[in-house]
Amino acid sequence: MLSKKKNENDTNQWIDKDLPQVGELSKIDAWWGLVLIVLISIILLLVLKPDPFSRILDYVSDGIIVTLEVTVFSFIFTMVLGLFCGLGRVSTNKIIYGLVSIYVEIIRGIPLLVQLLVWYFAFPAVVINIGKSMHYEPFENYLANPVAMAIIGISICYAAYMAEIVRAGIESLPAGQMEAARSLGMSKSQAMQHIILPQAYRTIMPAVGNEFISLLKDSSLVSVVAVADLTRRGREFMSTTFMPIETWLMVALLYLLMTLISARLVKILENKSKMGGR
Repeated sequence: MLSKKKNENDTNQWIDKDLPQVGELSKIDAWWGLVLIVLISIILLLVLKPDPFSRILDYVSDGIIVTLEVTVFSFIFTMVLGLFCGLGRVSTNKIIYGLVSIYVEIIRGIPLLVQLLVWYFAFPAVVINIGKSMHYEPFENYLANPVAMAIIGISICYAAYMAEIVRAGIESLPAGQMEAARSLGMSKSQAMQHIILPQAYRTIMPAVGNEFISLLKDSSLVSVVAVADLTRRGREFMSTTFMPIETWLMVALLYLLMTLISARLVKILENKSKMGGR
């Protein structure tokens, strides 16, 4: 009897462990429910009132691609620059630490929109003036690429915040981690690469995911520097049709859909990083 009850308990525990819990199901249902609401809303608008919603979607479709391109490339550069700057923020070299700290404080103190305007209007003017003073024709005829300037501006801005996330992740680990690695004969760079950063990665993953979602939404600011993203295409359509309600309703739903999908992808990466740490 005792062995039978034990087997039943083991079986129940195995079933309870493998089945999703009520809280997990509610989270899954909530996310899927919200995605379905957005998708159904878009479909209903297209079916019930194809004019103007079908025209709006056709007009802004290329803007969606540009928005995703700017977001993805900006985030890649943000991660690379933010990692190096984060390492600089924990560096024992006073010069490196000082330069990186100045960069972080200056960039975080200037709004992203102003930085985009500087890169698109002021930077080309500086290049042209240098070209005129040096009589260097390529600089004199320099024309800024709106998408390139937007990616540079967003990357440099967000890298300052990413640097602080990396710094916080590294400093959250016990100091004994580095000391133990050094005692095993590792150099400081080896210990950072093989011991510290892999652990810090799992710590900072949620914050990094939030930065990606924020970057996706803030990419709408590039519309002011002649980038034909989703927001700019929506504004162009509105200015020619004088339909602000319909235009911005569709644009808002598209942004919401992209944000929801991004949030789920970030959550999947977070779960994988947690599983990798076990």
